[in-house]
Amino acid sequence: MAEPIRIGLVFPQLLGTYGDRGNAEVLAWRLRRRGHRAQVVELPAGLDAYMLGGGEDLNQAAAVKLLLGRQGRGLRVALAGGAPALAVCGSLQLLGTTYLDGAGRRVPGLHLLDLETVAAGARCVGEVVARLPDGSLLTGFENHGGRTRLGGTAEPLATVLRGHGNNGDDGTEGIRKGNLVATYLHGPVLARNPALADALATAVLERRGDAAALEPIDPDPGQVLHDARLRAAGFGPPDGGGRRGIPRWRRQRRGSRRWRPPSSRGRAR
Repeated sequence: MAEPIRIGLVFPQLLGTYGDRGNAEVLAWRLRRRGHRAQVVELPAGLDAYMLGGGEDLNQAAAVKLLLGRQGRGLRVALAGGAPALAVCGSLQLLGTTYLDGAGRRVPGLHLLDLETVAAGARCVGEVVARLPDGSLLTGFENHGGRTRLGGTAEPLATVLRGHGNNGDDGTEGIRKGNLVATYLHGPVLARNPALADALATAVLERRGDAAALEPIDPDPGQVLHDARLRAAGFGPPDGGGRRGIPRWRRQRRGSRRWRPPSSRGRAR
């Protein structure tokens, strides 16, 4: 029997301010519903997927110090090698090159993502709706004081339709690099966006040598929540739109594909 899929929470005591632990629990639940053994653990390395949450400035600085040191070497190697991972809010910032906090302190990042962040202006707070490259929508809640700018080699995760996103003026939300997805969206984001959760689940399974497509979850509470939050934000018809309660803007032609991060061979180490 295959070893259980292990989904790691990275320093949840420091990077768990906004309940983003729920992303790990959602990913594990969706895998278990498809017959895969999966568990959430609090270990920094040697896992199948990594979940990094948000944190306040002091906690974020402490987490960076740990991650840049010996304790973070395994995670750095795993992410650089293409391990599936989700970084939310403060963790998006610390995976970049630098973060200038509200007190003017320059906090070095892990240099895994081409981005810089500066704490400036009023906080970005409220509901966000953003469009992925395939046309599907993300929903989430943002609460951040940092303004993040992507570098020339970076690819945004999505384009903002409502809310601030990375900085409030260039229309970008999050960043993606291979199997690494980073976003400012809370909710938790995987609970509110089951397609994104399944994209990460697919990347995990492919790296373990399982190329089988994920079977649909029916009924899917994540899809119900996703559609409800989009309708509340003014996207999609009030009645849920047509067949099986899926809003009309979510329908796709047969054979079309949603975005999912590209896989790479091997297993996270």
